[in-house]
Amino acid sequence: MSLQRLTALRALMASQPTALAAYIVPTADAHNSEYIAPVDARREWLSGFMGSAGIAIVTSAKALVWTDGRYYTQFQNEVDLNVWTLMKQSLPDTPSMDKWLTSNLVSGSVVGVDPHTMTREEWTPLQTALTKAKMQLLAVDKNMIDLTRFQLNDLPPERPSKDIMHLPIEYTGKTAGQKIKELRDKMTEKNVSALVITALDEVAYTLNLRGSDINYNPVFFSYLVITPSSVVLFWRDGKIPQDIREILSEEGVDLKGRPYDEITRALKELARELSENGDGEHSIWLSSEASEAVHRAASGEGDLKKPLNLVSEMSPVALAKLVKNPVELEGFRQCHIRDGIAVVRFFKWLHDQIDGGTTVTEVQAADKLLEFRTEEKYFMGPSFETIPGAGENGAIIHYSPSRDGPQREIRANDMFLLDSGGQYMDGTTDITRTRHMGAPTLAQKDAFTRVLKGQIGVGSALFPKGVKGNVLDTLARKSLWDSGLDYAHGTGHGVGHFLNVHEGPAGVSWRPYPHDPGLAPGQILSNEPGYYKVGEYGIRHEDLVEIISVTNSSDHPRASKLLGDFDGRGVLGFSTLTLVPNQRKCLKLDLLDDFEIEYINAYHSRVFKVLGEILKSRGLEEDYEWLANECEPVTRS
Repeated sequence: MSLQRLTALRALMASQPTALAAYIVPTADAHNSEYIAPVDARREWLSGFMGSAGIAIVTSAKALVWTDGRYYTQFQNEVDLNVWTLMKQSLPDTPSMDKWLTSNLVSGSVVGVDPHTMTREEWTPLQTALTKAKMQLLAVDKNMIDLTRFQLNDLPPERPSKDIMHLPIEYTGKTAGQKIKELRDKMTEKNVSALVITALDEVAYTLNLRGSDINYNPVFFSYLVITPSSVVLFWRDGKIPQDIREILSEEGVDLKGRPYDEITRALKELARELSENGDGEHSIWLSSEASEAVHRAASGEGDLKKPLNLVSEMSPVALAKLVKNPVELEGFRQCHIRDGIAVVRFFKWLHDQIDGGTTVTEVQAADKLLEFRTEEKYFMGPSFETIPGAGENGAIIHYSPSRDGPQREIRANDMFLLDSGGQYMDGTTDITRTRHMGAPTLAQKDAFTRVLKGQIGVGSALFPKGVKGNVLDTLARKSLWDSGLDYAHGTGHGVGHFLNVHEGPAGVSWRPYPHDPGLAPGQILSNEPGYYKVGEYGIRHEDLVEIISVTNSSDHPRASKLLGDFDGRGVLGFSTLTLVPNQRKCLKLDLLDDFEIEYINAYHSRVFKVLGEILKSRGLEEDYEWLANECEPVTRS
């Protein structure tokens, strides 16, 4: 199947007016979304590789996919290795995409890509590298994967356009009118005439609207253009539902609508109008992560009376939603309590089933967890596809079991890794817990404990306000590195408020986040080191944490020993939001120092105090007893 698709694509590449020596297929939609709708899953359709990150390059003789260490094992399992080559981009000896192209294509070669699927900040350095090698990067407006599918009579699905909902101020903490006023103030500071918002979560955040066009992500396909006098939403056919229009009017926004597909034409019109306006120079502000196609349209593509300046840099919306307001923060705290109840009830149920000899598959486990979450207030759905990795499947970092064919049972001798999350109207959760269903081996206990030590190292850290997240990454890896072990993913990502579970621009990774503005109070991050023994088991411990300011009187395990405040910069630390115990029987106590044991016990005491009262009030006595046992203090004896 993959070879047939490649053959058809190659024939199409050769038949273009300007023949293409290579065609690039990013994992992307027109909004630079991390998770995409099936209509945009072009690289997946072409290669068979279903991971959420990767870029394919096809030439007349080669087919390659660049992806990171989260997906190496998955790639090997899913892809026809006789046809496709894995380029392990995390490894130092793997050439970058541009270096591979300039080294393997001849001078004069033309490389094609759909400009809607590549951001301006991706386009520019690739174009520079190819031009230097006397090659050309060509914008191919009609996506060649879509054309290939048409030729093979395997049409892509329709683009989703589901109903949208308004999220009231009791959840958002700020009206859409307030947000737009703040954006217009930023526009005045920047001296720009228009702000073009292209990221789906940024549109949703700005207007306090939510949708469901992409699985697990409460967003909707749209663009938003703000000027000093207008707010225009490009969505569906341009007809904004009356109830949405009225609610936003009450929030101080007179929202106009235009069809989603008119964004390019509208931006060209706007550029022309501004160019013909005689009152000085005009600028349009776009995110540098907006597509090359949007940048070209906003520039007028050369058809202007006088030049128009494009301000292409970090979106002000991305920076605004990064720091949660007090209402959003309280929502995060509350939804983690409810989520903790659901996860605790699930693990108690799972152990009962396995201990009693009942067969439970990975898919059944995921479905049961969803049942428990559905019982919780304000639950809107999972925040991503649940990862229920039993035994060897736990070592596949973004594992997804198929509902078809043979099912992997969770066995009594399995290490079981469960990574899951929920979307709630008042926040978003993302939690991983690893539990052994029987008796862990010494090697498993060693790895489990080292990973937990790393999580404690990050979770208990104090650091100066404004440092970049990457400076904390080594703290998570130190104990693993002491044994020559590591993991091939970042340590922490940002999380949206009833929005995308992965949210930029801040994070914690060995690789710096390119637009990280520095850590500040009110940001929400994950803390998730891991270890993966390929073919045997995986271990990951993941909490969500809130960044807080710390003084000597703060509720933080290291606060009392503070001697300074980094010369006035201010001290930051983390407050853990997630409330689910770690499995005590997997601990190797001689690896833990006294502080770490105290940290674990304090955390478990808090978990039991908060969740235990709720379980008891609901009459869930067996769940209460199970949690009480799981939260018993850890002692060296």
